Amino acid sequence: MGWTLGNLKNNWNSFGCDVSEHLLLSTSEQLVSLGLRDLGYQYVVLDDCWQQESGRDKHGKLQPDPGKFPNGLRSILDRLHDQGLKFGMYSSAGEITCARFAGPLDHETDDAESFVSWGVDMLKYDSCYHMGRIGTPLISFNRFKTMSDALKATGRNILLNLCNWGEDFVHTWGMSIANSWRISGDIYDSFTRPDDLCGCHPNVLSDPYCIARGPIARIPGGWQDADMLAVGLGGMTDEEYRAHFALWAALKSPLFLGNDIRSMPPSALTIVNNPDILALSQDPHGRSITRVRRDTENIPRGRAVVFLNAGGADLDMTCSLAELFTAFGPGGAAPHVRSDWAVHDLWAHRMPEATAAAILAAATADERAALLKKADWYNATETPYAVGLRNEDPRLFREKIGVVEAGGVLRVSVKSHAARVFRLRRIAKAGEKLKPKSIDRVAKDELQRNKAC
Repeated sequence: MGWTLGNLKNNWNSFGCDVSEHLLLSTSEQLVSLGLRDLGYQYVVLDDCWQQESGRDKHGKLQPDPGKFPNGLRSILDRLHDQGLKFGMYSSAGEITCARFAGPLDHETDDAESFVSWGVDMLKYDSCYHMGRIGTPLISFNRFKTMSDALKATGRNILLNLCNWGEDFVHTWGMSIANSWRISGDIYDSFTRPDDLCGCHPNVLSDPYCIARGPIARIPGGWQDADMLAVGLGGMTDEEYRAHFALWAALKSPLFLGNDIRSMPPSALTIVNNPDILALSQDPHGRSITRVRRDTENIPRGRAVVFLNAGGADLDMTCSLAELFTAFGPGGAAPHVRSDWAVHDLWAHRMPEATAAAILAAATADERAALLKKADWYNATETPYAVGLRNEDPRLFREKIGVVEAGGVLRVSVKSHAARVFRLRRIAKAGEKLKPKSIDRVAKDELQRNKAC
């Protein structure tokens, strides 16, 4: 999972400006000992407020706050790399950042060189205080492209996470200059709070007040970002958090953990460490979820389906194979519809909370490692998700709950504010032998994705 922006730990939702060397290093230790690094959470990302308030030095260079980072940022980078992690940090395409520290606008070359000198692996690039350089796709494109070009000119491969909240039709140009781009306004820890920046209803796309157009499917190498995860912050129910996490994974949104993992509840750990859902995020196709019907979200090419019930009452929901594979032929014409499909519930064997509680309570990293091994939990560092999927590792498919026969319909009950997530596997017909891609082909696909990023 190191080949993509992948899964990250970000500090803003839980800590705001209370950032420090200790926070980053203690969090990195938790990522490793909880087994999250080996599930793919590879980046530790420093958000806003890392600078000293006096701004740039006499040479025009950004300066980290020595009180928060007494050993400098490079020393943090070295510690993270020693742990098999990567270092991400924050800035904003404005004269000042969102927290009103010095911003890179018109200083992009100097700041890109500073990021490289600190060994930064990824840059989250916000859009506050943009000096009016916003309002059309071209104006915003040019503002963000300046930093993209400056990073490329350094010769260091730095992932660029562009964050302009879905404005100025970023979904039409973000992939040209960045590895990921935000598709909406900032997230909040609530399932039902109204938000004017939500993706627009398809019947009102001409609404001039509809700013953020919402997600669309993209090609591998570019990732639509729905903002950091809220799992574990405490404002939603378990069902709501599971729906939230599953949709982010299916959208192929970068998975930024926004909670304090040093004090997370066991229920939150059992959500963010579910390898079945993470494999949905990290499958080798790299294609995001596609909606084919208003009340059902699914991924036809990925042979996966997500039923989302955002309503206030439990629902019985259905999706026919004809709808699921409509991209391959309308009206049931797709050849996929003529096959039987085994249905696997990706939440069926979530880690028991008692196991998660024992892992969180363990006194040492060795004790945690032993508990993870006893639980036979998936390790993507040892076996990448693409290889595990190809080999049909049972830890990525979990419980088979039934079969949808050729031409049939998948029927499920979904609780209010919940999502059911399934992976469908075609059942070979009599005398037929399914031929998955070889390991060499999977490795080649991963190499191509690395190049794209």
